[in-house]
Amino acid sequence: MHGFVQNIGRTALNFLAAFGRITLFSITAVRWIFTPPYYWQQLLRQIIDIGYFSLPVVGLTTLFSGMVLALQSYTGFARFSAEDTVATVVVLSVTRELGPVLAGLMVAGRIGASMAAEIGTMRVTDQIDALDTLSTRPMQYLVAPRLLAGTICLPFLVLVGDVIGVFGGYLVGVYRLGFNPSIYLARTLEYLEVSDVTLGLVKAAVFGFLIALMGCYHGYHSGRGAQGVGRATTNAVVSASILILIANYIVTTMFFGG
Repeated sequence: MHGFVQNIGRTALNFLAAFGRITLFSITAVRWIFTPPYYWQQLLRQIIDIGYFSLPVVGLTTLFSGMVLALQSYTGFARFSAEDTVATVVVLSVTRELGPVLAGLMVAGRIGASMAAEIGTMRVTDQIDALDTLSTRPMQYLVAPRLLAGTICLPFLVLVGDVIGVFGGYLVGVYRLGFNPSIYLARTLEYLEVSDVTLGLVKAAVFGFLIALMGCYHGYHSGRGAQGVGRATTNAVVSASILILIANYIVTTMFFGG
């Protein structure tokens, strides 16, 4: 019993220590975002990598998610003769939840791993120490542009994903389920409010920050050797995915908890 209590205490202390390190790391990185000099070339490269090259993945994910959601909604609501609500359910589900969460998880798998591997390799090969030697602050040069790019790009990705996801539901609703196109579009726009889209974009900005933060943090503190880089990459993806789900609940509670 004594050993069991010790293990619980040790786990709790390790968790608090890791939380403190991540908090200090994020505060330092955010401070460097607003401190000159600004590395615009690095920022532009990260925006292209995170935003442009993630479009196909996000687009395909949201497209088929919207299509499946329309099919499943129709199957469920047909039992209650409420098939006309399919369009409303699709647009609200995509804009509020599916669009931001799916885009965040897909980008976490692609970008979070890439950031952790790239920065981790730089740590292993002493390139980060070389930046210090050249009077270039690694946090300002490597971490700050990635955090800013992630926070900027995710809302745009989610906005595009929302449109594609709703379009996927439209395709299934009109061409497979036999809805009238005009009525489907009217139902789509009837109950959609600005707050629904805003909620998704706020979530996306938070998710983008968390993805970049976890990728940079685990890469920056990577262990030595190929095994350390691989562990950092895995930890970046897993921790970013978990934080996305937690932040999703917190942000949703802030908007609609009352």
